[in-house]
Amino acid sequence: MKILILGGGNMGLTYAQSFLRSRIVTADNMMVLCRTYEKANQLSQTHEGRFFSDPRHCVPDADLHILAVKPQDSPRLFEEIRDLVQPGQVFLSIMAGVRLVTISEALGAEKIIRAMPNLPAQIGAGVTAFTSTDAVTRIELVMVQNLLSTTGKTIYVEREDLIDASTAISGSGPAYVYFFMNAMIEAAMKMGFSPSEAELLVSQTFTGAVDLYNKSDLSCENWIAKVASKGGTTEAALRVFRETLLHEDIIAGADAALKRARDLGK
Repeated sequence: MKILILGGGNMGLTYAQSFLRSRIVTADNMMVLCRTYEKANQLSQTHEGRFFSDPRHCVPDADLHILAVKPQDSPRLFEEIRDLVQPGQVFLSIMAGVRLVTISEALGAEKIIRAMPNLPAQIGAGVTAFTSTDAVTRIELVMVQNLLSTTGKTIYVEREDLIDASTAISGSGPAYVYFFMNAMIEAAMKMGFSPSEAELLVSQTFTGAVDLYNKSDLSCENWIAKVASKGGTTEAALRVFRETLLHEDIIAGADAALKRARDLGK
C-alpha cells in the first residue's frame, strides 16, 4: 500500500513517523507532498520516506491520500490535485470543518474518510474520531483504522456532525487542559514555589488524577466528592469555581469551538 500525506506540517509528519515505526508501510511507500521544493529537500535530510513538491510525481501513484493541510488552504490543494486523482483512490482528511461532500465534489472522488486527531497523537496517546462515505469498503475502513490506531485510540462515528463535535472536545481539548494547568502553575508560583517546583506539582497532579480516573469505575463527580471533604480546602476552591460559573464557561468555550468548526466547513 502506498500512502501519500499532503502537507508536511506537524500532524502530517506525526502520521508518517508513526506509520513507519509500526512497520505498516515501508519508507519507499511512505510519501509526503510539501508546498515547496526547499521544504521537501529539508525534510528528506532528516526524515524517512519520500518527499515531493510536485503533485504530478506522487498523487496518481498513491492508494491512500491523507489531506493534512490547514482548512483555509484546502481550495488551493484541491485545485492542484483534482486532475491527478485516479478512480478508486481513498482520501483521509484530518482538516477541521471541511465536510465529506466538499472534498468529494472538489476532487471528484467517492471514497472519503474524515477524521479528527489531537495533539497527543505525537506520542501515541491521542484519540481520533472518524467517519466515512458509503463508498468506502469495510476492508478499507479497517485499514485506515489500523493506521489511525498507531497514534492512540480511535472512535468510529456514524454521524458526520460528531466529527465537528470531537474537534471542539478532543481536538481543541489539550489546549483547555494546558490553559487550566498554566493557571495552577501561576497560582503555585504566587504561593512561593519555584517555576520548576510548580510545574512538577501541577503536571504530576494532572497525570495522577487522570490515571486514577482511568483505572476506576467512578465518575468525576464521585472523585470530586472523595477529595472535597465538608468544610475543607478543596470545598473552598470549588465554591469559588461555582460562584464564578467556571463550569458553565468551559461548556460555553467548547460550544464556541464547535461553532467555529462548523463555520470552517461553510
